[in-house]
Parts: sequence; structure tokens; C-alpha cells
Amino acid sequence: MASCTICLPALMMLVLDLNTVESVWPLPQKLAISEERYPLSPTHFNFYYGEDQASIMKDCSLLDSAFTRYFPLIFPDLTSGNGVLPSTEEKAFSLVVTMHQKDCDGYPNEGSSERYQLNVSAGQAVLNSDTVWGALRGLETFSQLVQQEEDGTYFINKTEIEDFPSFQYRGILLDTSRHFLPLKAILNTLDAMAYSKFNVFHWHIVDDPSFPYQSRTFPDLSSKGAYHPMSHIYTQSDVRRVLTHARLRGIRVIPEFDSPGHTQSWGKGQPNLLTPCYKGSSPSGTFGPINPASALSYIFMSQFLKEVTSVFPDPYFHLGGDEVNFSCWQSNPDVRAFMQKMGFGKDYTKLESFYMENIVNITSNLNKTSIVWQDVFDYHERIPKDTILHIWKGLPAQYKAETSRMTKAGHRVLLGAPWYINHIAYGQDWRISYNVQPLNFSGTEEQKKLVIGGEVSMWGEYVDATNLSPRLWPRACAAAERLWSDESQTRSAEAAFPRLQAFRCSLLRRGVRAEPLSPGHCSDEYRGI
Repeated sequence: MASCTICLPALMMLVLDLNTVESVWPLPQKLAISEERYPLSPTHFNFYYGEDQASIMKDCSLLDSAFTRYFPLIFPDLTSGNGVLPSTEEKAFSLVVTMHQKDCDGYPNEGSSERYQLNVSAGQAVLNSDTVWGALRGLETFSQLVQQEEDGTYFINKTEIEDFPSFQYRGILLDTSRHFLPLKAILNTLDAMAYSKFNVFHWHIVDDPSFPYQSRTFPDLSSKGAYHPMSHIYTQSDVRRVLTHARLRGIRVIPEFDSPGHTQSWGKGQPNLLTPCYKGSSPSGTFGPINPASALSYIFMSQFLKEVTSVFPDPYFHLGGDEVNFSCWQSNPDVRAFMQKMGFGKDYTKLESFYMENIVNITSNLNKTSIVWQDVFDYHERIPKDTILHIWKGLPAQYKAETSRMTKAGHRVLLGAPWYINHIAYGQDWRISYNVQPLNFSGTEEQKKLVIGGEVSMWGEYVDATNLSPRLWPRACAAAERLWSDESQTRSAEAAFPRLQAFRCSLLRRGVRAEPLSPGHCSDEYRGI
């Protein structure tokens, strides 16, 4: 076999005939691979910058760090002592990296290019990218192309790749309120995200059950609202560590501080924030959502949002706005009086709209672009056109109709509804996620350009550090390929299965406790267990 560009029928042939592409995930946009292959050795392998890159690459600690990180991923048996040392006659092999922009000191953002080209030939591989973020994606692909023989020797096939993501936003949500996730579990998740080319960590950091974020301005929020004021909190140092770990892997960190609902834990450390509920004419002793009729609520939210938007550098900020229970507002005489004063009648969706419009405006004044759950749009709230709407409800027919309505109104859309993988089913439920078509809705081409990507959600009611990784991986990989790869080349879950099965073995080899997809085994299935 000479060379070929992978399409659906050819994919199965290559998986059967060449081990080289078995674990390439997600599938590159364009991939040509040959049977010609070259030996690699850890003692004869080096990373280099292109000859004309001295000024661009100087002091690029981000890429230097990636070289250090990827060396043991490319040669996984080096540290275990199982690798076979080369003979003195083996030739050197180098990976030469060239970038067109120097962006090594910043953070990835919504406009960061992840495009790269990778050409593997005798003696060297050449990786060209627009930015350091594209170089990181290319390094990941290169690491997956390197294969190991049963005798422990390494090789790589002659390959040409041109690659870029289909969607700019490819996220994973972790919920750290319902169950606290130790820092190590979050960092390990970021590692696994990078292996699948996810580029956004949506940190749903607080909710009703607990408030683990340690605020500088309002320390009582965590000291009284966390499960434990010392062991179950994220300090400012912890947050910085997550931000740094993510940045080094080309991953954005977008925090969510959901309000006015999902805020029971807030009230423990911030008096007079939540709405007192009434039973008849007397307070019941319970509390509902944030009180939208009190000026104090907006003073607090303004101060708090000023702090957290300064801590998290990403230009996006998730404000929540979902699942607000109106019963407590309806019971409160002060809220009812405010409703009458504002002319809202008995329509409490207008009261929520009033609150969310104020919060979005506060965030806009802090130079952040707001993301809100779809409820905000459904209640006809007047929000800036640049507000991103996050779809979480419904079956395909429902979320497709919602996508059509939102994009027709000119809003950018983030699709989450089909990838709530905290829900599990017996068998290969990853196939359901794989078959999602984000742009399969009624709308113009201009509308479809407003779908910026999608997100896998791992809500924490029944997930903590003991089962996070096996529940998340490799099931999340289905969405990773759907959001990165060319849909026309990846329509068949059946054709994708051998690659995903091999990639799951690769995840195990890298220490990710990814659950099995079917009966069988991996050679490294007990590594790290």
C-alpha cells in the first residue's frame, strides 16, 4: 500500500493493516499515511525549533515544558526500564517545531488558532503551526503516531497531516459542589482532556450543597458554606495551580458562579443575600434564591464578581441562570411589593429577567463575555447580543429547535444537551454521543456559524474522585472527535470503534482509569492501578 487520505471505507482497512493509526484520536482533518516506517529510540530522539525560529521561540517556556512532558508519553517504557536500548548504528530522529506567532506568555482564548501541519519522513518530523496552541495539538498527534513493537522497540510511519478543529469550543464541565473533587482529580482530568484535544474546562465550582471557592473578599462564603472549611476548599493557590496546569495544555478555564438559584450554600456565609420564604404571613425559617428585590444583593454580586473575574483570566464567564424556583419569591411580601412596583404583575419570569439583566451588565462592565443557561433566553430576557447561550435541555428535536431560535436571534450557542454523560446506560452509550450532529438544525449558514461548539457535562450528584475518571473516559472522547474532526469522515461509530478501543488502551497506559468498551484486554490495563 502506498499512501492514502483517510476516508470512511479506507479507515477500517488502515486499522486492520497498520497499527500506526489505531490510536489517533480525534481523527485529523486530513491524514495521509504510508507503510514506510522509521525506527525511533529515546536515546536518539530530540526536539528542535526551526532554524529561523530563534526570535519567535526564545524563552518559550510553555513549549519547552511540553517537550519535557511529551518525551515520556512518546516513550512510555523509558522510566519503567522496559524499553529496548538501540544499537550504536541507529540513526537520530528529530521533531522540528516551527510557529508563526509568538504567543507563549498568554492564555488561550476564543480566537486562538489550533491549526497545525505535521509531516513525518526519514530522520525527522516537521510540525508547523500558527500558534503555540496548535503546536501543542500537533505534539499530541505525534505522540499518538508513535507505536511500540512487542519487543519494546518504537517506530513511526511516514505521515502527512493537516489538522484543525471543526469547533472552537470543546469543553468538559466538572461539578465540584455536590461532591468536592480534590485538586489532583482536576489536574488529572486536564491531562486527559489534552490527550483528546478538549480545550475548555468549565468549572461549575459552587452550587446549593457547598461553596468550596475561597474568596478573598468574602472568606465566610467557604468557611461556612464548604463541606469542611480546611479540607474541602479551593484556595487562591489551588485556583492558580489549575489555571497554570490548564494553560500549559492549551486549555481555557471558564468558571461558573450560578445565580440566582442554586445558591443555598452562599447564604450560609453571606447574611441577607437569599430570599426569606414565608408560610402565610410569617417567615418559615427557610430561604430561596438570591433576593432580586434587595439592593444589597446587587452590591454584593458586584463586589464578588469583580473579585472572581480578576482571578480567572479567560474572557468568558458563566453566570448560570437556570432552574429558578419561584415559590419562595411568591411567598415573600417584600418581593411581591417589588413586583407590583416594577409592573411585573404575577409573572415571576420577569423578576428573574430583571435580576439576570443586572448581573450580565455587571459582568459586561468588567470586560467579560457572559455565558448563561438557556433559561435566560427562554424567559425573553434583554441581554447583550454577545451573550453566549448554553443549551442543556431536551431531546434532539427540542434542542435543535432551540438552537434554531437562538441563532436566528443572533446569539452564539454552546451545545450541551446531548452530552450529559453523568447519565449512564449499560453498553456502549458513547455511540449516542458520537452520532450527534451539532449543525443539524433548521437555519441558514450564517446561523450555523453561531454554534461555537459543545460541552460534555459531568454533574456530581453521584460522582466523586473514586469514579470520575472511569465514568468520564473514554465516553467523553466521542464528543471530542465530533467537535474536532470532519463530520463527513467520522459518521460511523462502527468504523470509529477500533480506534477508540485502542485509544482507551493508550489512556490506560498514560495513567487514566478509562473504563472498557467491550470484552477484551489492553497490554497495559493494570498500569497505575
